[in-house]
Amino acid sequence: MTPDDLLGMFSISEADLAEVAAAGVVLDGQIDQIVERWYEWLRSQPGAMKLFSSDEQLGRVRSQQTQHWRTFLRGRVDAVYLSQRQHIGQVHASIDLPNDIYFAGVSQFLAFITERLRELRSDDLAAAVRQTAAIGKLMLLDTYVVIDTIATIARDKIALHAKAVMEMSTPVTPIWDSILLLPLVGIIDSTRTADVMTKSLTKIAETRARVFVLDISGVASVDTGVANQLIKITKATQFMGCEAIISGVSPSIARTMVELGVSVGDIQTTATLRDAFEMALKRVGKAI
Repeated sequence: MTPDDLLGMFSISEADLAEVAAAGVVLDGQIDQIVERWYEWLRSQPGAMKLFSSDEQLGRVRSQQTQHWRTFLRGRVDAVYLSQRQHIGQVHASIDLPNDIYFAGVSQFLAFITERLRELRSDDLAAAVRQTAAIGKLMLLDTYVVIDTIATIARDKIALHAKAVMEMSTPVTPIWDSILLLPLVGIIDSTRTADVMTKSLTKIAETRARVFVLDISGVASVDTGVANQLIKITKATQFMGCEAIISGVSPSIARTMVELGVSVGDIQTTATLRDAFEMALKRVGKAI
């Protein structure tokens, strides 16, 4: 989203930015005191100071924060400004900053700025009201950019974790010459079944397997969608000249599939993995 898009979304006009800049002139020389007061408030918050590993880091963060507010009060929202706020979001995400501290801190800083601005503009309270309103609107935009960055990083981490879990939960393994086994565990959805099909067919092509055993004893539940997806996987293996066997069909799953009217066609099914293994060995001309 561009700076202009954000300004429009938060209904911040050029007049609002001019009011922020005007407030910056009035508050020039006051930012250090306001930041100091804010840190006094932060010290009173339980556990807040644990976010800083050392006094040196605290001093560095405080200096950066002071510079941020000087930049903020220039009333200029451009690509550089947004990049700086996104960087702050990245930093907050890296230290896992609690949302309550962040939102409370933003609110407290606005209160301190409002109070100081009204003291300094006691001769023109109408101007002070306009300026604090404009600052409040810009702080909402500022906060949104930071939180949106944190949320994006969190979503990316979840997606990466889900991908890693999916890869670990789809182990297509050769258990005998020309026999592959895929034990499925947990919840099966369309995304996972697509991954299962891709990896199964790839492994069949690599190993030139003749029998593919799909064990579903660890699957939590089976509905029409899941059952049809499993059938599609086994049908696809047959197109590659590999016979499919579905093992681990529990009584509850068998009953569910019958009630749902799911047809397995000519696909072999067994109640246990052992039965499936014995059947697979016979298909390749082996015996235990």
